Amino acid sequence: MNLFVERLKELRKTERISQQKLAKILNVSPNCISSWERGKGEPNLDIIIAIAKYFDVTCGYLLGVEDY
Repeated sequence: MNLFVERLKELRKTERISQQKLAKILNVSPNCISSWERGKGEPNLDIIIAIAKYFDVTCGYLLGVEDY
């Protein structure tokens, strides 16, 4: 999940979206986003799919299975 952590941070910062705004979009707490970005927790599959759709990337990219 290390690549997930890096890619989530990168995508969020590239789009200039705060953790709070992303949390609201995904209907999770800001603490969840913070936890994921610190590698202290992992989102479930439904959330991973939602993140990928929001940032218009594949789940494989987000999880580090593939590159752009």
